[in-house]
Amino acid sequence: MGKFFREHFGKLRVALFFLLGVSFLLMGQVGQAEGQILRSACKQSEAKTFDPHLATGSQDRVMVEMIFSGLLRYKPGNMTTEAIEPDLAKTIPVPKILPGGRQEWVITLRRGVKSHPYDGKTSYELTSEDVIYSFKRAADKKYSAFSGDYTGMTFEAVDKYTVKITLETPTSATLFLPKIVNRGGGLIVCKKPLEEKGSDWFRTHPVGTGPFMFKSYKPMEKVVLERHKEYFRGAPRLQGFEFFYMSDLSSREMAFQKGEIDVVEGPREDAWAEKMEKIPGSVLQNIPGSETIVAHFNMSVKPLDRLKIRQAMAYALNRKEFVALYGPKLSEALYSPVPVGQGGLSREECAKENLLYEYDLNKAKQLLAEAGYPKGFSLDVFTSESESYQRAYELIQAQLKKIGINLKISVVDHATFHTRIRQNLNPIVVYLSMRPDANIILTQYFHSASIVATGKKPITNFSHLGAVDANGDGVIDSIDSLIENASKESDPKKQVEIWKEAQKKLLQHVAAYPVITLGYLFANKSYVDWGYKPETLTDGLRATESTQLLKK
Repeated sequence: MGKFFREHFGKLRVALFFLLGVSFLLMGQVGQAEGQILRSACKQSEAKTFDPHLATGSQDRVMVEMIFSGLLRYKPGNMTTEAIEPDLAKTIPVPKILPGGRQEWVITLRRGVKSHPYDGKTSYELTSEDVIYSFKRAADKKYSAFSGDYTGMTFEAVDKYTVKITLETPTSATLFLPKIVNRGGGLIVCKKPLEEKGSDWFRTHPVGTGPFMFKSYKPMEKVVLERHKEYFRGAPRLQGFEFFYMSDLSSREMAFQKGEIDVVEGPREDAWAEKMEKIPGSVLQNIPGSETIVAHFNMSVKPLDRLKIRQAMAYALNRKEFVALYGPKLSEALYSPVPVGQGGLSREECAKENLLYEYDLNKAKQLLAEAGYPKGFSLDVFTSESESYQRAYELIQAQLKKIGINLKISVVDHATFHTRIRQNLNPIVVYLSMRPDANIILTQYFHSASIVATGKKPITNFSHLGAVDANGDGVIDSIDSLIENASKESDPKKQVEIWKEAQKKLLQHVAAYPVITLGYLFANKSYVDWGYKPETLTDGLRATESTQLLKK
């Protein structure tokens, strides 16, 4: 061994170990950043589809809204029209009235937006061709559950990065913009993989432009997403997102306490919130008033085709018990299908029109007897496995039993529930939803074109209002003209007046019984940084490009 080496061997060894130590430290830091996987568990047992134009269940919407983009988007955590911002579009479009009264919206696209790679193929640039293809697909009831939203629209590619949407009947920005946001039919699908692989493949292999891309799916267990490194807003901080299907609450709670999942969806009740707040390292996400619960009566089936039967049922239902069931911190009474802040009727306005249907068993029994059913009757209904749905149906069952109406309830998985109610198979549809404005609510739930199974653009009109004689006078009852007139009205105050008039009519017909508004409850580990404040949302918490896991 040389003299120089002998003299400096110790120093070299120390330096070598120091460099190795730094290297391993840096590798560990990189690995931690690269390996951030956010794990979330929902209350449903299975997915139905990852095709955004068919995704109607909560568990599916959460996934597709991370995979796909819209021309516009709701700011993360805030699903109100005031919070809409550009997404694939460079700016929010402004309308132009054309000769003849039609309305034109021109949208300029971002350049360089990349699709997710798929089936061994590299990503490609999304252009107006994809956007037009997507909207035409969203408007086709064969491929879309939201086709009714795009009636009276034509779509045209002006050039590679410019899209023109023309409306036969002008409408306000408040009503138009939600149709092109990152939700439902507004989610933009990629043309190439759909044409190459087909819709059946696409339902379980979605290809979008969102912050996360599909990696794998194991039925009844989980779906795995990974970050889209070429996402136009920048590569997400998370490496991936794992979404577990756990319908059993105790399993979700146990996995959360063991640290096997980072986010857990809970039942909507104050007691669960108090329970989760006591767990060390747990942060409760209480998102109030995000959804409405409305019971829709199928007026096309006997004996619900009789007005007095539906009135009797309305008087037998008790909103106060619903508020007590879900908890006053999470819920409050709802008196019209549209919430007050969105153009709905207040309690005072309903009372003035004698449309409150306040709990009154004697009146309910009297109406039932007058309708020819003094001893009541039985109905076969089904509910989703989701506890929010089950508990609502079970409480309705208990309340109606007091007047002799016996609901025989069967439970199906959440995806099956959404499929079957759209096949007109449930006489009473309890529906939980959040919609951004009165026009969407009234159009989707009460316009004749939206009648499930038989409507021209079938969506969620479960009551069949617009196709039945609701009050027994021999004339078909409809609020179509009111809905359409409101959509054309440019004066916001007059628009709200028309919406309220439409709701008075549907409440007179008892096409539906508004129950409560309801919030969401989630718990997440304290190291989860969503990158946004959850304020107003529906279906579930989503990861964005800004979501990250802080040091555990």
